[in-house]
Amino acid sequence: MRTKSLKKNKINVITLGCSKNIYDSEVLMGQLRANGKEVEHEAPADKEGNIIVINTCGFIDNAKAESVNMILEYADKKEKGLVDKVFVTGCLSERYRPDLEKEIPNVDQFFGTTELPQLLKALGADYKHELLGERLTTTPKNYAYLKIAEGCDRPCSFCAIPLMRGKHVSQPIEKLVKEAEGLARDGVKELILIAQDLTYYGLDIYKKRNLAELLEALVKVEGIEWIRLHYAFPTGFPMDVLDLMQREPKICNYIDIPLQHISDSVLKSMRRGTTQEKTTALLKDFRAKVPGIAIRTTLIVGYPGETQEDFNTLRDWVQEMKFDRMGCFAYSHEENTHAYLLEDDVPDDVKQARANEIMELQSQISWDLNQEKIGQVFKCIIDRKEGGHFVGRTEFDSPDVDNEVLIDASKHYLKTADFAWIKITEATEFDLYGEPVTE
Repeated sequence: MRTKSLKKNKINVITLGCSKNIYDSEVLMGQLRANGKEVEHEAPADKEGNIIVINTCGFIDNAKAESVNMILEYADKKEKGLVDKVFVTGCLSERYRPDLEKEIPNVDQFFGTTELPQLLKALGADYKHELLGERLTTTPKNYAYLKIAEGCDRPCSFCAIPLMRGKHVSQPIEKLVKEAEGLARDGVKELILIAQDLTYYGLDIYKKRNLAELLEALVKVEGIEWIRLHYAFPTGFPMDVLDLMQREPKICNYIDIPLQHISDSVLKSMRRGTTQEKTTALLKDFRAKVPGIAIRTTLIVGYPGETQEDFNTLRDWVQEMKFDRMGCFAYSHEENTHAYLLEDDVPDDVKQARANEIMELQSQISWDLNQEKIGQVFKCIIDRKEGGHFVGRTEFDSPDVDNEVLIDASKHYLKTADFAWIKITEATEFDLYGEPVTE
């Protein structure tokens, strides 16, 4: 028999999916804290509180399954009286709310990606407009994500993001600068700029691609030492950004530019608006304008109609381009996307084998590139101490997805959230080992 909880309400926010979701959870928690609510991010089970908010991902099958399993886990905890209320928000909830409401009725309420005020009201809080740009960060104190736009206007055939996040909406430069200043006051030294599409920034509100102007404003923010660019679209990339990157030391020589494929027939079916020739020329321009730039990309294998010849073209191109960082995913057949009209004709085992082959190839490329770093000295930011090592990153590495630099904590002392000059002494395919040196 359930008894009503007499303990003080404590809200535990659980975030699944990408950095955009992390940002949204941080905004939600900032609003809750300003309303006097006790809130934590992913608190341990013995301290998780009695009200649960799950911020879901609905991007591909694996992410959807993880989100559904998390909802079911907490619906079951509610049934057993271990928690009082369960609320669900985010992309999965935006995309499949009617189905979720029907299949998991034990959840108190589902909210979409644009319903923050309604979610706050359900949690007994008011949306405070004056908190624009303020949030409760969940990342280590030295870096934070800065979401410069929401949604996407691109027509990519395989992607469900416009269904979940809507049309592209840029944030004004003044608002982003104010937010960056607040983060800097809190000790943040690295800004990671995120959006579904950085390339498109400004077109809706300034009638031109305005990423360079935004960067010009952000580099003036005192206390911010690194600015990193994530998720740029290759078509229409604003090349003035490269000129700025080359001359402005605060902008990391790093770009995350998801390319998805390189076979012309697959690119055409994916509706990417580019070709192998144009993409290759763009990457060569990147490397010519910003010598030493680290390029991260993501690829999709097993897209409908992808032949062995298409895959061979992709594999050979990966070998030729030698990306610094890469992720490769098996195609996920997403309902209501343009590609869903096509036959999902590449067997799952072939998709996985192709993804594995690309990642094995990339592993060797990464090994070779890392061996070249031995003996070099890099400015690193120290994110944390873990086990027997201080863990840092170079400007060529983003948190959670790229290489880390490990420094033996039994021999050297470093302060987390500080920068240090590290000489690389050893390297594997995904980690560097080093020791501090004086500048």
